[in-house]
Amino acid sequence: MVGRSLISASELGRDQYEYLFREASKFNKSRPLLGKIVGLAFFEPSTRTYLSFETAAKRLGASVIGFQSEASTSVAKGENLGDTVRMLSSYADLIVMRHKFDGAAKFASSLATVPVINAGDGKHEHPTQALVDLYSIWKKFGGIDGLVYGLLGDLKYSRTINSLLRALDKFQPKKVYLISPPQLRTRQEILEKLKLPYEEVSKVDEVVGELDVMYVTRIQRERFPDEFEYMKVRDSYRVDQRVVQSMKEGSVVMHPLPRVNEIDRRVDGDPRAYYFKQASLAVEIRMALLDWILGGQ
Repeated sequence: MVGRSLISASELGRDQYEYLFREASKFNKSRPLLGKIVGLAFFEPSTRTYLSFETAAKRLGASVIGFQSEASTSVAKGENLGDTVRMLSSYADLIVMRHKFDGAAKFASSLATVPVINAGDGKHEHPTQALVDLYSIWKKFGGIDGLVYGLLGDLKYSRTINSLLRALDKFQPKKVYLISPPQLRTRQEILEKLKLPYEEVSKVDEVVGELDVMYVTRIQRERFPDEFEYMKVRDSYRVDQRVVQSMKEGSVVMHPLPRVNEIDRRVDGDPRAYYFKQASLAVEIRMALLDWILGGQ
């Protein structure tokens, strides 16, 4: 993996996912990336992804350069993305990139002379979020296989859902329920490549008692090409205490965050609420990924 980019969750095999899980769970190395420079190129706002990558890099001993919005770069003056990527390649040993356009990370990797990690590109993919998600499940349940998953919410525009489905497809889930209003169903080009057993349903109440993992996503206003389409579905689902208390004991509610109003804040006190723990695990799994790509071992 040394020197290789990560653009899609489908690029990693099951063995590689499990290797990263094991490495992350025992990470105690002493600054193996000392002398390396990680460039964080975030053309789109981010809190958790940016800060967890920055923290991961610094804990490994790497220096960090970068930006958190397009407005603070020469792109705001008219510079094209290709020129910005070439410039960053000459400064950093690896580029972590987030962009609002689908395919931007793949385009960047074709020009960069250093590895590129896709930290989210439009509604396409967010492969390191899938790593965080699966690692969180692995930590909680001791594995990924044999569980019943319910992916709830905006399954059409959510890049985290796209990556999570592609990553889950490397394992053997017992069942994956895709729970959404008809307007927000998973796109066909994603479904047609899946081997895992899935079923599309409209209401969470139909399946909530079966779930080991309920993965909730917000309705992402910024991804909708039509404001009217967004207004029709913006309040179409909400996970409250009634829903969560219908789940099995030992099950978990997950969310890639940020949330808006799709999970009632009173759920935070339920033992099944796992989303803050999920977010906290991002640093160690991203440490394992950076170390793996940059060859810290």
